Amino acid sequence: MIGVRGQAATRSPASVGPERRARSLARSATGVRRLAWRAVASLALLAALAGGGWLWLRDSSLVAIDRVVIVGAGGPQGRQIRRALDLAARNMTTLDVRLSVLRAAVSPYPSVVRLSVTTSFPHTMRISVRERRAVAVLSADGTSVEVSQDGTVLRDQAVDPSLPVIELAADPSGPRVTGSAMTEVALLAAAPRPLLARVGQVWIDAVHGLVAQLRGGPRIYFGGAGLLAAKWAAAAAVLASPTSAGAQYVDVTVPQRPAAGSGPDASG
Repeated sequence: MIGVRGQAATRSPASVGPERRARSLARSATGVRRLAWRAVASLALLAALAGGGWLWLRDSSLVAIDRVVIVGAGGPQGRQIRRALDLAARNMTTLDVRLSVLRAAVSPYPSVVRLSVTTSFPHTMRISVRERRAVAVLSADGTSVEVSQDGTVLRDQAVDPSLPVIELAADPSGPRVTGSAMTEVALLAAAPRPLLARVGQVWIDAVHGLVAQLRGGPRIYFGGAGLLAAKWAAAAAVLASPTSAGAQYVDVTVPQRPAAGSGPDASG
């Protein structure tokens, strides 16, 4: 009996090894989980600190705008546009550019089409202003206002007397012209710069369609509103030819067959 009890109380080496390994593996797994949670917590803390630091730096004086370079605002209201943009930009930093605020600053000036902004760390902002190009003066009821190539009425700009005139029955009430006035604007928008500078007035009549009167020169008959670039190119070629000297009109209704002459066709 004694020998039997001794055998029962004593564990064999084969049974002790697996149990110890199991306990060791359990302790190791617990340690790994604890390390993983600590790593996650540490990363979360670092992210919070980094985020707070970024927010602080983004709006700090270390990156405040103190130099604003503005290019492209050269129209009659250029000085006011540049001042509005400069004031708005100096409330920003090179890490926190608010384009919507800059756009709002120039919203009273319809001549501004688009703003492009770049920054140079730490204190410089560069703003490029794209402006609408005035192509004519709208004249109605004794008042005059410029209009751009896309039909936008430029009420913020001083009238340039060298621009062609479009006569209207009434002052345009909306932000853009429409109808026949827009057709006349499109004609001028398609004109080469040298020829645009020579145009005194444009209109539409029942016989010749679109008509442009050159200052000190002939009228140009365009017919319909199609192929305007080709028609202007044909008109430029005819006007450059010595054979057109003294002509009262240039007809480019069919741009492939331009004609110059005088007489009844010159009536408007």
